Amino acid sequence: MPHEEAGFGAMRTHHMTEFNLIRQIFVAAAMMVATAANSWAQQAVPFALDWKFEGPAAPYFLAIDKGYFEEKGLTVEIAEGKGSLDAIPKVATGAFPLGFADINSVMRFLDQNPGAPVKAVMMVYDKPPFSVVGRKSLGVEAPKDLQGKVLGAPPPDGAWAQFPIFAAENDLDMDAITVEPVGFPTREPMLAEGNVAAVTGFSFSSTLNLIRLGVPEDDLSVLLMSDYGVKLYGNAIIVNTEFAEANPDVVKGFLEAVAKGWKTAIENPSEAIDSLLERNPAADKDLETDRLQMAIDANVLTDWVKQNGFGDVDADRFEDAIEQTKTVYEFQTTPDMATFWDGRYLPSGESAKLQ
Repeated sequence: MPHEEAGFGAMRTHHMTEFNLIRQIFVAAAMMVATAANSWAQQAVPFALDWKFEGPAAPYFLAIDKGYFEEKGLTVEIAEGKGSLDAIPKVATGAFPLGFADINSVMRFLDQNPGAPVKAVMMVYDKPPFSVVGRKSLGVEAPKDLQGKVLGAPPPDGAWAQFPIFAAENDLDMDAITVEPVGFPTREPMLAEGNVAAVTGFSFSSTLNLIRLGVPEDDLSVLLMSDYGVKLYGNAIIVNTEFAEANPDVVKGFLEAVAKGWKTAIENPSEAIDSLLERNPAADKDLETDRLQMAIDANVLTDWVKQNGFGDVDADRFEDAIEQTKTVYEFQTTPDMATFWDGRYLPSGESAKLQ
């Protein structure tokens, strides 16, 4: 599949260049993380989000307002992101000790940057929100309908990064799909205006953005990749491993506060959105409440999480995800779950239960 191979090649070169550049810029910060371990708990702990201050970010702000981080001796500052890949180099360089990113992109980043100090430590989206959102009026209702159509895809988009697996699992001819690189701000407007027939994106983001732009809900077809053969996990909390080794209690406390924030947000989404609105007053409360609820229902509070607790992964499923990734991406070295995932800092018992 030449389109995917070219895309991944370009993405690989981009990430390696970006990583090396940022690492040089922030090497002093990374050294400070490793040597000034005891001061972090008394200072602001930056947390890099994947995206804007929207509904699914509300649990982290709620955790701040409820004092959950403060209870652990932490003062957390949250920064917006520019896509699912955005936080990875920030955390790997030590510019941020913790972040939120697509674990599949973490896997590829580590393959392209062996030894980079970054790992996933808490799974948030047990079922990934990767999706293709199309319009029925433009002829897109099923995966095969994408052939002969124009697909809008932001290059840094986590859903686009996994599209080759979706295409392979559904026997799509990539040569028959015109892929139009689009920016995040123009993605949904282009679909709303009919300039593309479908876009890649997170289900809870693209769907509600399109409805807000006036596209009738019954004209939307939301093809959640996990419903069409994609076995991957989604976004996770990631950590700079040098920081984690020097500050295990800080990382444990952070994850406990995150779990508590999600639990409280699930119990009272409206209250969580109020915390979000404090940071993003221009947001629409009803829209962001719907967006958060979509994420809870489809991605966070899955049957597996209800039975096994929040934050952990199933080892067999993780290995299946690696094998599936290998069908469209050639790893430089033999991939190992332990390279990408570390569950030692997770909360346990009642702290891990969301219900």
